[in-house]
Amino acid sequence: MSISLTLTVNGTARDLVLEDPRVTLLDLLRERLHLTGSKKGCDRGQCGACTVLVDGRRINACLALAVSLDGAAVTTIEGLAHGDALHPVQAAFIAHDGFQCGFCTPGQIMSAIGLIAEGQAGTDPERVREGMSGNLCRCGAYAGIAQAVLAAQGQEQREDAA
Repeated sequence: MSISLTLTVNGTARDLVLEDPRVTLLDLLRERLHLTGSKKGCDRGQCGACTVLVDGRRINACLALAVSLDGAAVTTIEGLAHGDALHPVQAAFIAHDGFQCGFCTPGQIMSAIGLIAEGQAGTDPERVREGMSGNLCRCGAYAGIAQAVLAAQGQEQREDAA
């Protein structure tokens, strides 16, 4: 049984045919669309390495069936930068040492963008840590991650005010 669906991935409409309705969004992104920035960590929704934005909201791509997202807009880490211009959250992660080995970084960045967009980051690093608690970092770069989120949020607020 073939199932047709349409997704807008990083701004590009994609018409897809799935042979198996059990394909997760993560597997679709990595194996069919060759967007390997989202990582398969635990494959159980516990680590956050696969976090992407669907219609602007952060989700664990390993838990979402692709077929259930027909018509959705998906943003992955590959869709953030514009040429050489990094997204403000990407730039903040670099400036504040928000990563070490880098495995969790794509999911951390996508979750940070979602947290800021939801208006849940606040001004306290502890609140950021709580809001990003679904994203694990084996290296323990949490202090830099929280600083990066707060800095990026401040930059976005300054740009909105201008």
